This record gives sequence, C-alpha cells and structure tokens, in this order.
Amino acid sequence: MDSSSLTAIWLTCKLATLTTVLLLLIGTPIAWWLANTRSRLKGPVGAMVALPLVLPPTVLGFYLLIAFGPHGFIGKAMDALNLQRLPFTFAGLVVASILYSLPFVVQPIQNAFEAIGKRPLEAAASLRASPCDAFFSVALPLARPGFVTAAILGFAHTVGEFGVILMIGGNIPGKTQVLSVKIYDYVENANYTQAHWLAGGMVFFSFIVLLLLYGSRKRVAWNR
Repeated sequence: MDSSSLTAIWLTCKLATLTTVLLLLIGTPIAWWLANTRSRLKGPVGAMVALPLVLPPTVLGFYLLIAFGPHGFIGKAMDALNLQRLPFTFAGLVVASILYSLPFVVQPIQNAFEAIGKRPLEAAASLRASPCDAFFSVALPLARPGFVTAAILGFAHTVGEFGVILMIGGNIPGKTQVLSVKIYDYVENANYTQAHWLAGGMVFFSFIVLLLLYGSRKRVAWNR
C-alpha cells in the first residue's frame, strides 16, 4: 500500500470522526424536538432531515455546490466575511458530510427518545428536577443505545460516501481525496491491485460495523 493510500485512509478517518462528533452535537437537539413536539412543523422538518435517504448523492452534491459557489447564498456570505469558499476544501467535505449523514444520526436518537416515554421525565419533574436536569440525568442515559447506533451509522456512512464527496471536494490528493475517491482513482487508472486492497478493506470495515451494530442491539435486548 503506497503513501497516497495511507493519506486517503487518514483523511477519511479524520473526516468521519469530525463529522460524527458534529452530527451528535447537532442531531441530538433536533432528535429531541422531533421526539417531543406536537408542532405541525414536525412532518416537514422530519422529511427534510430524512431527505438524503432518498435523494441521489449527486443531486445533493450539485445543489450544495451551487449554494457554496460564488453565486450561491453561502458562497456570497463567505465572500462577505472574507472566508475561503467551501468547494474543494476539507471544510466543505465536513459540511456536505453532515448534511448527507444527518438522518443516520437523528433517526436512531429520535427513536431512542421516543422509546423512553413520558413517565421517567414526569418522575424526574416530581422530584423537582428542571427540564435541563431531567434531560441530562434521565433522557440521555436511557437513550444511550440510540446514541451508540447513531455514532456507528454516522461514522460508517461518512466513510462510505462518494457522490457528494466527489461533487464538493473533487479529487485533490492529501486534501479532499478520501478512501472512496481513491478507489475510484485507482480503477480509473486500471490499478486494480491497489483498488482490491482498499476495496477489500472497506468490505472488512463494513462487516465489523454491522457486527458492532447488531452486537449493541443484542446487549440492549438482554438488559431489558
């Protein structure tokens, strides 16, 4: 395995780790709101969160590229703040990955919050716990299996991204060339030996992810 492959693996792990952490921070309040709100906006917001599940990655990547570009609203805002535009940067990959992997983090956490029910929170309130205290001392610990699932799925889904990554980041070695794009680069250049090594590693990684996921679900079932 050459140095460029190792760089792509490191960049992929860096991207997946940062994206997963940010997704947990962003997705938790969204999941909590979706699990508890009675607002009419619940349906539209839930649909927006789940949109990447059915939207082709290249379509999402295309519209993000337009929004991040010089004529897009985000691109204009970046220019006004004298900041570097997001296309073909690592920061752009992070933003695109957050949007693309959002439902894989929000939905497991939302399901975990909904499974808790109202009684534990009402019991905490009867003991004079504030809503904030009840959230951190009751809801979060009880929803832990959902967070484990969300973290595993968010990380794995980011590692496997291709279409959105290629549209937003291109194929810049050491900067935006992640593992999936590197495999594509090897195949495009008929370097099938290196492509086999990386693709086989991805298959093994995916299998381990599924083992961890099903293993965590079994432990939850046993604890119940």
